[in-house]
Amino acid sequence: MPPIPSDAGRRPSLAVWKFASCDGCQLTLLDCEDELLALAEQVDIAHFLEASSATAPGPYDLSLVEGSVTTAQDVERIHHVRAVSRRLVTIGACATAGGVQALRNFADVAEFQALVYARPDYVATLATSTPISAHVPVDFELRGCPVDRRQLLEVITAQLAGRTPNVPAHSVCFECKQRGTVCVTVAHGTPCLGPVTHAGCGAICPSYGRGCYGCFGPSDSTNLPAFVPLLHRDGMDTLDVVRVLRTFNAAAPEFDEAARKELEP
Repeated sequence: MPPIPSDAGRRPSLAVWKFASCDGCQLTLLDCEDELLALAEQVDIAHFLEASSATAPGPYDLSLVEGSVTTAQDVERIHHVRAVSRRLVTIGACATAGGVQALRNFADVAEFQALVYARPDYVATLATSTPISAHVPVDFELRGCPVDRRQLLEVITAQLAGRTPNVPAHSVCFECKQRGTVCVTVAHGTPCLGPVTHAGCGAICPSYGRGCYGCFGPSDSTNLPAFVPLLHRDGMDTLDVVRVLRTFNAAAPEFDEAARKELEP
């Protein structure tokens, strides 16, 4: 992957886009504080409505996209974003796996609308919430709900430099070992998704004595058919297992397949 070239007198341009989401991943970028100031010296932040209403027209060298596709307008807009972006990186569980809102994929959206809205006919929405990669090519996906600030800065830096981001693909269990956290499952019999969840959070939940609940989505080496029986062994029934798999990354293929299998008669 070649670096993004800077024309004479021009820095690479960065755009940040929001689709269906809570804005948490964009706030992670803003929370980088000193690092963000250093980044701003290296790129032109041309479009970032969470930070400023001032925007510059594309094309953009690098686009970061938060949020999932949930409306017909979203479909049109993500194709536009892809067309004006040299490289496109999705950030967060919504953009990479449909997010919490992907729970609609397993239910009747019309029923939800009728229960919540006085005039559901005013609501224009799709029956599903889907990741950005279901609609356009994506150059890199960064997991998390929200993403980790160190990983986010690494991905931006790597994309600008034209190298592969140094983002581990292993599970949260490795992070527990690195920080010397006692395994909550081995020590206390606490159900934990750490063995099948992508690293990145620093094993926050196990370090406070509770099980991981999968906010970074499935790792690259999941073996859910072997793992789910261990959740049952540690006290989870079928509904518990489905619920823990259908949270922030409900539509991630690995979690979705395991949840559907669990519900089979």
